[in-house]
Amino acid sequence: MQRYPDMPGIWTKEQVEAWKPIVNAVHAKGGVFFCQIWHAGRVSNSVLQPNGQAPISCTDKPLTPQVLSNGVHVAEYTPPRRLRTDEIPHIVNDFRLAARNAIEAGFDGVEIHGANGYLIDQFLKDQVNDRTDQYGGSLENRCRFALEIIDAVVNEIGADKVGIRLSPFADYMESGDSNPEALGLYMVQSLNRYGILYCHVIEPRMKEPGEKSETACSLFPMREAFSGTFIAAGGFDREDGNNAVAEGRADLIAYGRWFLSNPDLPKRFELNAPLNKYDRSTFYTSDPVVGYIDYPFLENTA
Repeated sequence: MQRYPDMPGIWTKEQVEAWKPIVNAVHAKGGVFFCQIWHAGRVSNSVLQPNGQAPISCTDKPLTPQVLSNGVHVAEYTPPRRLRTDEIPHIVNDFRLAARNAIEAGFDGVEIHGANGYLIDQFLKDQVNDRTDQYGGSLENRCRFALEIIDAVVNEIGADKVGIRLSPFADYMESGDSNPEALGLYMVQSLNRYGILYCHVIEPRMKEPGEKSETACSLFPMREAFSGTFIAAGGFDREDGNNAVAEGRADLIAYGRWFLSNPDLPKRFELNAPLNKYDRSTFYTSDPVVGYIDYPFLENTA
């Protein structure tokens, strides 16, 4: 389901073909390329939906207007339609098909986006999920949708090609939880049954997008419980990331804003070179150049 204008998809044959030269270019540079597949759920507007229909979710609770992460634009959201129980397997199958298409396009694997207040996160979080069927209520029921997607995707393309992104501690898009520690721990323990490649989790300090906050919460219990590769994200700089790996708090560190503004970020980290400052106002714009491919490489900054 589309959230933003100009969002790419991977549900048609034409889209699969269009991705192939992009994937090939990344592989030609020696890169590993995973496709993140996601469903916005209620974080959308009817103007972006087929035939102007309402977005779907686990709930019919509307989302209040939100300032986007570029800090500039305000998004208005259409009140969602609550999915019927018998519709949910069709959404699970959509993820399976997207994963199959990603592999056909040449991607090395897929990351299931179960974070940031989007559809899977809406099911996971008790602040949003008010269902009374087998997909709501208890922790096990709220996690059922996410785990059914993992099961379907693993069976389709193999566990070694599957990762997931989670944000149990975050309150993005009014998707908070009353017990994020228990939610995170239950999810990673359940994921161990499938042997997926990695779990990519947003740090508790990033409760709101782009803002670090003090917290006593830690990802360490999740990291200890998960048997695959554990990736931490959210608010890291070079030193903090190195420390997290050295102290065993994560196997890998993910960078978003710094990578967008520094296309040669690994080299800059290796040399401890200065970083380009990012311009948040150009995040998620329709311009194909500004804010995406106009940040200079190190050799061009002298």
